[in-house]
Amino acid sequence: MNDNEERPVTIIVGRVWRKKGGDSEGVHIMLVAPDDDSAVRRALEALAKEGYAEAELDQIGDMEGAPDEEPHLSAWQGAIEGEVSIVTFDEPF
Repeated sequence: MNDNEERPVTIIVGRVWRKKGGDSEGVHIMLVAPDDDSAVRRALEALAKEGYAEAELDQIGDMEGAPDEEPHLSAWQGAIEGEVSIVTFDEPF
């Protein structure tokens, strides 16, 4: 990839906790980063800034285009614009 190409949006999937030992939420984090290590570091920094005490990140990969539905479409757009976008959801039991 040369410097003129846009980097793909990276998605990180996992779980987060607002307080240690509390209830977890599922999380999808979208951002643009030069490599996986940078993506994970930026994701953890953003989660800490948002008040999450713990995170368990399970998967990382590049997205192939924009998602079809909200809230992921807005999160993807935010990532394209340089934000670290965090989407949380209740985990199925």
